[in-house]
Amino acid sequence: MWATSLFKRFRITSLRAKIDLVFSIAMILLIFLFAVLWKRSVDRSFAEIQMQERANIHYLYLYYLKYGTIDRDYLASQNIRVVDVGGKNLKLYKEIVKKGKKKDFAVANIRLHRYILINNDRFKLILENLNKPRFPVELALAFAGALALLILLYFWMIRSIQPLSELREKILRFSEGDLDIHCHSDREDEIAAVANAFDQAVGRIRDLMRSRQLLLRAIMHELKTPIAKGRLLSEMIDDPKRKARFHAIFERLNLLIDEFAKVEQITSRNFQPDFHRYKASDILEGSIDLLMLDDPAKYLHTVIAKDFTLQADFELLTLALKNLIDNAVKYSPDRHADILIKAPTIVVSNRGKPLPHPLEEYFTPFHASEGGLGLGLYIIKSILDLHGMDLRYRHEKGENYFEIVIKNEE
Repeated sequence: MWATSLFKRFRITSLRAKIDLVFSIAMILLIFLFAVLWKRSVDRSFAEIQMQERANIHYLYLYYLKYGTIDRDYLASQNIRVVDVGGKNLKLYKEIVKKGKKKDFAVANIRLHRYILINNDRFKLILENLNKPRFPVELALAFAGALALLILLYFWMIRSIQPLSELREKILRFSEGDLDIHCHSDREDEIAAVANAFDQAVGRIRDLMRSRQLLLRAIMHELKTPIAKGRLLSEMIDDPKRKARFHAIFERLNLLIDEFAKVEQITSRNFQPDFHRYKASDILEGSIDLLMLDDPAKYLHTVIAKDFTLQADFELLTLALKNLIDNAVKYSPDRHADILIKAPTIVVSNRGKPLPHPLEEYFTPFHASEGGLGLGLYIIKSILDLHGMDLRYRHEKGENYFEIVIKNEE
């Protein structure tokens, strides 16, 4: 629990970062433990040297009392060198006294050498102890082994979670609409189980998408066949008005099927828009043409206050604007809509009650709303997202305003 709180506090969220932190702490603790044990070992060895020095000095004193001389052979056997006898080396004598702070007996470490001063009523002697604290070989080997094991464990853990990074990349590709991904793994750990389950799910979704596309193509083909026959039969009608009316009906049905196919491509997330530069007024004109109104002036009032050019897929953006205008006309009490072009916006407005829910709720497909704006706004939002444009809504003085904000206008 405390570890989780610590990770959240320092915003350590990724698994790799957590592993790095844990092994870093383990490394620091291992080095700290080694340093403590090393110091204890060196201190113990140094204490042994001091005890040996006391024993040697005691032996020298007894030997001098008995024989009146210094036992140099014994000192050599103890790895102790005689530096000065009788206080001839005054400079070294003073330096030892200064550091040892005693004149009769002092021990001082000078320039990596350990000197012992013995100054009593019988003899004055300066010795150099050549013995050094014992290097803790066993401790060093244990530390090296533990460090190597810790490093091996770290790289083993990193290698174990490496498939997670690969799986993450493929999931991101899948979220962007790429269905041609494969992440099957022959490993036997939990990550492999997740990867294989995801691979199976992607395979099923891929099959469903292909079946969906085949079904939609078959439906559109079957719908276009009777439309084509109807258009041929309408040519046999003698009455020009009825003939023109039937032509308009079949043309409208054909456009609706093409529009349905275009919407299917957009929502499948594998559609690449064809961007070019167009005037906003040309986009509006194309949208009005798609409405196929007998008398556009009867239903629409357009004002071009400040025209501008923008980068867009002409078919897609005219489709989005056409749906927005169509909804405005269809759900207005007076069957009328106003359109204003003023850089960098295209505003469609109509009279009516405000939307009962926030606009974002209508962006979901098949939103259950009175008046049926859900699917239309979902299509519009999908197209505008492809263009990097925003759709804003407000209600003022009994009128609804839908505003398309273009970010790449000139």
